[in-house]
Amino acid sequence: MKPHYIQSAFGVALLALACTTHATPNAQEILAASDAVRNPNHPFGLTTTLIEYRNGKQTDGSTLAVYSKADQVGGQFRNLIRFVAPARDAGKLMLKSGNDLWFYDPANKASIRISPQQRLLGQAANGDIVTVNLAKDYQATLAAEEDVQDGEKQTKHAYKLTLKGVAPDVTYDKIEMWIDTSNNRPIKSRFYTESGRLLKTAYYRRYQNQLGVERPTETVIIDGLDPNWVTIMRFSDYAKREVPDIWLQRDYLPRFKPE
Repeated sequence: MKPHYIQSAFGVALLALACTTHATPNAQEILAASDAVRNPNHPFGLTTTLIEYRNGKQTDGSTLAVYSKADQVGGQFRNLIRFVAPARDAGKLMLKSGNDLWFYDPANKASIRISPQQRLLGQAANGDIVTVNLAKDYQATLAAEEDVQDGEKQTKHAYKLTLKGVAPDVTYDKIEMWIDTSNNRPIKSRFYTESGRLLKTAYYRRYQNQLGVERPTETVIIDGLDPNWVTIMRFSDYAKREVPDIWLQRDYLPRFKPE
């Protein structure tokens, strides 16, 4: 083979390698894109409804008003959650500022720090109900590309990401997450303890146009040991709104009055 043919073949091989390298998806970018599907990029409010089922029968429920605003410095969301129902919990508040989580009970006018891992209702932990950009708290690696069944029992081709917590006090030490390769929609997640035990599996479904983007309006959470223990989180009443910084201060909780 003549030298210039060798050089041409080598150049083609380099070009093919460069194209392949360029086409390889970046796991952190995929995770950030899925965050953008779940979360608006401006301050907003919504209603979160939690329903717990045991063996197909509803056993508990709760309704929360959520106010969310991304921090200008780190980009992670700060949240104020107001308990609406049941009546025994109405008026209670939860505040997420950074990775600190505070609970305020107007009955005793005290705010206490709580754990994001602590269960709020059914399989929903305190850290599950706050708005979170996972790409800010977790390091993602691409584990595979594979077909997976979504919450509507449809087969989707997905990126399988492994997420490892890097921020302090994250809700879960490790998460496996499947994200649709065609549109970056989250399909399902598995959540693990630090020892590697499966805590629960979540399916993101019922996508609807909310604030200009097709977002999941329901998350179905299934216990890792008992598949008959199911918690459904429904998201409604999305609205772009102002969330004053003063609402997101612990000292302001006793004075907060819903509009």
